[in-house]
Formats: sequence, C-alpha cells, structure tokens
Amino acid sequence: MTTPDTQRPRPGSDILRTALRRNLGAMTWGTLLMGLYQAGETAFPIALGLIVEHALRERSPGALALSIASLAVIITTVSLSWRFGMRVLQKANTTEAHRWRVRVAECGLQPVARDVDLKSGEVLTIATEDADQTADIIEVVPLLISSLVAVLVAAVALGLADVRLGLLVIVGTVAILSTLSVLSKRIGAGTQEQQARVARAGAKVADLIIGLRPLHGFGGNHAAFRSYRKVSTEAKQQAITVAKVNGVYAGTALALNAVLAAAVTLTAGWMAFDGQITIGELVMAVGLAQFIMEPLKLFSEMPKYVMIARASAERMALVLTAPPVTTPGPGQPTAGADLEIDCVRHGSLRRLKLRVSAGEFVAIAAYQPRAAADLASVLAVNVAPHAYEGVVRVGGQELADLSIEAVREHLLVNPYDGEIFAGTLRTNIDPAGTSRSVPEAVEASMLTDVVALHREGLDHAVRDRGANLSGGQRQRLSLARALAADTDILVLHDPTTAVDAVTEQLIARNVAKLRRGRTTVVLTSSPALLDAADRVLVLDEGVITAEDTHRNLLATDEAYCAAVAR
Repeated sequence: MTTPDTQRPRPGSDILRTALRRNLGAMTWGTLLMGLYQAGETAFPIALGLIVEHALRERSPGALALSIASLAVIITTVSLSWRFGMRVLQKANTTEAHRWRVRVAECGLQPVARDVDLKSGEVLTIATEDADQTADIIEVVPLLISSLVAVLVAAVALGLADVRLGLLVIVGTVAILSTLSVLSKRIGAGTQEQQARVARAGAKVADLIIGLRPLHGFGGNHAAFRSYRKVSTEAKQQAITVAKVNGVYAGTALALNAVLAAAVTLTAGWMAFDGQITIGELVMAVGLAQFIMEPLKLFSEMPKYVMIARASAERMALVLTAPPVTTPGPGQPTAGADLEIDCVRHGSLRRLKLRVSAGEFVAIAAYQPRAAADLASVLAVNVAPHAYEGVVRVGGQELADLSIEAVREHLLVNPYDGEIFAGTLRTNIDPAGTSRSVPEAVEASMLTDVVALHREGLDHAVRDRGANLSGGQRQRLSLARALAADTDILVLHDPTTAVDAVTEQLIARNVAKLRRGRTTVVLTSSPALLDAADRVLVLDEGVITAEDTHRNLLATDEAYCAAVAR
C-alpha cells in the first residue's frame, strides 16, 4: 500500500520538473555542445597517443603535418563548443531564474494574501537567491551528462588499449559517486536550513529599518541590535556548518579523483613496462588520466548542486503552493454604494453595528486606538470575512461575496502608516499613472508647499520609505494618494496625526469639499475632521455608544469632550 507522500509528488520536485520541461530545447542544444566539448577534450590525449605511435613508426613529415592539423581541429572544436554551449545554458538559466522571481513576486502582489508564515525579508530571499539556485538545474543536468560522456569516452579509449584500464575507470567512477552521494544529502539539508536562517536575518533587518525612528525615539535601538545579532549569529553558524560539509565534500571528491587518476597512470605504466601496451597507448593513458580529473570533478560536484537546487525549490514551494487566506466571491458592488457593518465581532470589536449612507461623510471617534485599527483591518479585508463574526456589506452585498478586485476598486482603506516608495512625488500619488485628480488631491492634502519647495515639482525624487521627507510630509503624501484614487468609498485612518493644527484644519475642510457626494469614513480623534463630518459615531469598548454632530456631542457628552478636546 502506497503512502500519501508517494502518491503525490513534492512541490519542490514539481518546480524542478517544470523548469526542466520548459527549457528542454535549450538543454538539448547545450548538452550536445557541452558533450562535443568534453569529447574534444578527451580526444586530445587520444590524438597525442596516436601521433606518438605513428611518429615512432613512420617518421613522415606529412603524417606529422596531418597530426598537427588534427590537433588544431580538436582545439577549435573544444573552444567553439564550450563558448556556444555555455552561452545557450546560461541564457536559459538566467531566463528561468527571472521567471521564478516574477512568479514569487506575483504571489506576493496577489489581491488575496496567501497563507504563508514568512516575513517580507524571507520572501525577498526566496525571490532572489532561491530562484537563482533553482534555475541552476538548467546548467547542472547538461554538464552532468557531458561529464558522463567524457568519462565514457575515456573508458572506451582505455578499454581498447586494455580492457582492465577501461574497467578501472568505470568501477572507480561508480565508487566515487556512491561515496559522494551520501555527503550531498547532508549538504542539501544543511543548505535548506542555512537559507531559512539567512532569510530570517533578512526579515529582521527589514523590520528594524521600518521601525528605526521609533526605536531611536525610546532608546530601543541597542536591544534591537542585540536581537538581530543573535539571529545573524545563528545564520553564520549554520553557514559555517554548511561550509565545513562543502569542504569535506570537495576534499573527498578531489582525493578520490586523484586516486583514480594515479591508479590509471600506474596501471598503464606497469602494462607498458611489461609490454602489454605500446608507448603510444601509454602516452594516451597518462594523458587521459590527467584529463579525466576535470570531468570527474565536475561529475562529482553535480549531486551537490542538484541537492542545493532541490532545497531552494522546496523553499519556493512554500510561497507558490500556499493556499489563499480566503476564497472571494465573484460579485461586483454598485457604484456609489453605502457601507454597513452588522454585528461584527473581531479583536476589540464587540458586535459592532453601524451604517454609512452613500455620499455621507462620517467620522468615527474611537476611544481605544486598538478598536480603530481592528475596524480598519476588517474593512481593508486584511482579515478574511470568515475569520470574524458578523458581516460587512457594500451596497447591500456581503464582503465575502465580492471579488477582492471589486472591493479594492470601490472601497479604499488608507492606513495611518501608509508606505512611501522610492520614486517621485507623482509616482507615489498616482502609481498607475491613470488618475485624473492628482492636482486636486495635492491641494486637498496640503502637499502644495512640498511640491512648490522643489524645482522639479511633482517629479521631485523621493527616497525609499520617504527618508528625505518629514513625518508630516509623508502623511500628507499618503493622504494625497488616497484622495487621487477617487474611490466610491474612502476610509481614512488617522490621516492628520503628524501635521500642525492649522494645516489639519485646512485638510479637514478640503477633504470634506473634495469628497462631497461620495462616501467617506474617517477614523480619528481630530477635532477638525470630527467637526467637518456630517455626523460622528463614538466607538467605545468595541460598540457604538453615541451618535450626533461633533458640536452637539461636545455640548452634551462629557466623556466625548474629554477624549477629543485639545
């Protein structure tokens, strides 16, 4: 009875098979050319042996000239076959690595997140190093076959001189590969663990870079450095372990190859001394014994690279075969739809119930910041609809019944910590280059002073994560991007916490004006934004406890006044 593991191939093996299958043509040509190269290399000592044999026998200038011409043909064949063979294989290798990088990136950019327990730094390592090492299988297989061709040609040539010499090469090769196959398995397992630890170290660095400013603010940078040092030390120790195994592997392979070459040379020398083979055959045998070390070395290293490629493919499979967090429906919300939250229970939310009509501007004053963050996560579909109780409806349709693409098109949630990308102000505001309301969004978000400050205007360069912008400028840039998207429903989470009171007042007024007639929800404690809203909902302990205009709540609700008054 077969086990489930044998009934279904492993995902990493599937990835390797896919890579081999779609590069079959390039690999065939590469194998032929590299096989021709190895055959030419093998033919060189054979030709030398024949030249010596005929030179001693005939002593003819014509035969010598013909021999020199033959050597020239062999050298030319070796040079051209290597050049074009490696060109074909390396082109296929780099192309295949590019394909897998794009596949991994595509998985990370899917509207529906995948259920992968990996951080962004780990995914980055998989998309770069693991993709490259997986694609190396395109070169490994042709080089393995061509090395086998060289060994077989050498064995046949030596066998024609004396059967025992040919058998010695074949038996020695089998013994070497059998010994090295055991070590290659250790290398594969060790490499997979090393790649995982290096990826975790990369993820830790990415996290530290993101939180560098807050860490400096409260003096946590030293503790963070110690944490990274621990992770990096683990990766270093694993890399040293793998290097030791690689060293043992390389040393063993070199020693065994040298032993085989010495055995062939000594055996041929003894046979020549005993008169069993001629001087020409001895020259050929000695030349082949020296030459055979290169293909044997290459041949013996291939199992190691196969195991490394397999380990990398297994890590890529963690991303490529991961199931989606949720299965969205096919529905499409109607334009200008309303937003309804019906008895949602998630995190700090306790059977939250509210409704925002189409075209309404509503502010939600959350007394607990965690509740605002949980609500933003639910509306952004960062939490799968099946992961919380209750339902969220857009235009009367449940969120679970809508496609993620449709939700993103009609409902945009702009987080309080919106990412800023390397590029320009314009590409950060309008990444797709399709928005028609960039000027209005810039003006509404009060980003006009940043644009006017630089000669390039909207084409002013922005560094990674907005490193050359202040906190307030980054926040206004993120707000401009949200406004330029011009979606039917816009949810803003604390969009003005990093700006001064005067700018905040102007932004509140501009946002209300720009978004007039479209549904807008602002999660905020800003008096300016609360006052600009058509009505304010008070979110306390996960439920709506009060509802009115900002000014009426200030006049009648002491708790509200204490929470939002500045």
